[in-house]
Amino acid sequence: MAYIATKTKEPIATSYVSTTNACKLCRPIGACLAFKGIEGAVPFLHGSQGCATYMRRYIISHFNEPIDIASSSLGEKHAVYGGQANLKLGLINVMKKYRPRMIGIATTCLTETIGDDVPQIIKAFLRETRIDGNMPILVPVSTPSYAGTHMEGFHGAVKAVVENLATGSSCHDGINIFPGFVSPADIRYLKEITGDFGLDATILPDISETLDGPAMNEYPLIPRGGTPISSIRRMGGARATLELGRTISSTSTAGDWLERNFKTKRYCLGLPIGIRETDRFFAILEDLSGNKTPGKYIGERERLIDSLVDGHKYVFGKRAVIYGEEDLVIALTAFMAEIGVKPVLCASGGKSGLLAKKIRAVTQDLLPGEPQVMEGADFFDISQEIENLAPDLIMGHSKGYGIARRLGIPLIRVGFPIHDRIGGQRILLIGYRGAQGLFDLVANAMIQAKQDGSSVGYGYM
Repeated sequence: MAYIATKTKEPIATSYVSTTNACKLCRPIGACLAFKGIEGAVPFLHGSQGCATYMRRYIISHFNEPIDIASSSLGEKHAVYGGQANLKLGLINVMKKYRPRMIGIATTCLTETIGDDVPQIIKAFLRETRIDGNMPILVPVSTPSYAGTHMEGFHGAVKAVVENLATGSSCHDGINIFPGFVSPADIRYLKEITGDFGLDATILPDISETLDGPAMNEYPLIPRGGTPISSIRRMGGARATLELGRTISSTSTAGDWLERNFKTKRYCLGLPIGIRETDRFFAILEDLSGNKTPGKYIGERERLIDSLVDGHKYVFGKRAVIYGEEDLVIALTAFMAEIGVKPVLCASGGKSGLLAKKIRAVTQDLLPGEPQVMEGADFFDISQEIENLAPDLIMGHSKGYGIARRLGIPLIRVGFPIHDRIGGQRILLIGYRGAQGLFDLVANAMIQAKQDGSSVGYGYM
């Protein structure tokens, strides 16, 4: 309950609770990120120009890549008369300038509030419009900014693409992977792993090139890369679907839709971060491919275990606060418990209702007690809790830097957004290789904290 100060002695109670620095982002930004992982696609926001500008700036500062997001550029009058005309004109302009193969159309606060029926507008547009060349695929997705998180927008866009494109017309031995919102480095590693198992994998979305490309002499209007549309069309005929994420896999998703409509066997796994979750992932790949885990990954696992033995004394018993999007928080909590760190607070802006349950499932045989869990949290809430928990480190994206700085606690930057360091797009977390890099970061952060806090300093561990 919140209160408003008045001139009278008694404050007036209100029925709202304010949010201070939310531990989440808005749904349309997640949809734009998903559309950026599809070959020849242009994200399009049906809303004000300010929304597109804000999201472009947010994505650019994390990935350090030029990002184009089109907009229907609605203004005040469209709140009264509707945005249909602007949407149609905007689509024509994008088609003429970019020649895209797909336009992903996400709604915003304004268009959801005034009630624009985007699917019907698109149907009318397709009946009315003739352009030179092939008409691009138009995929609408409802992403009201005032409800949910960027992850719901992300997964909603992926599902909308699959619903619009996937068929079961041709069966094949390939597999589908819905990795969730992981980094371009993670996607590249997934491709390497599935290739080494001899599996033909369609990974959707694939941002490994579109959001982490090379320097070029000329700016491409649409960057190369992304999941091929032809591969998305074949997803209904795949032998299996792997969906990574313990909370999103419990809801209606793209993998669930494929299973219901085309009987494509669906495997629901956590993000493969750490030894146990990666072991589960590799066991499924062995089963699907009929091949044993390649020797190089066995070597990565063995070296990881050796490093955990070497560094155990630096991390054991340390207390950690972990925040971010729900599936990542669950995976990171499992990893931290696995290496001997005690998560004392796990927080997310998401409200799936599953965060505590899933954290309990992945840590119950590793932790002596359950960590405190906060859903629908903002950084004001998190900051208040941290004051009493005395953690040794914080793990999450850049929005927690203010807390870490104020309390003098090391911050391990993972997830999205990372705005105060370069290389967010190259952070590898998944697999044994990703766990190795993450463990080194955690151990060295603890060593540095002790080193910096010493009155005399020391240069040898």
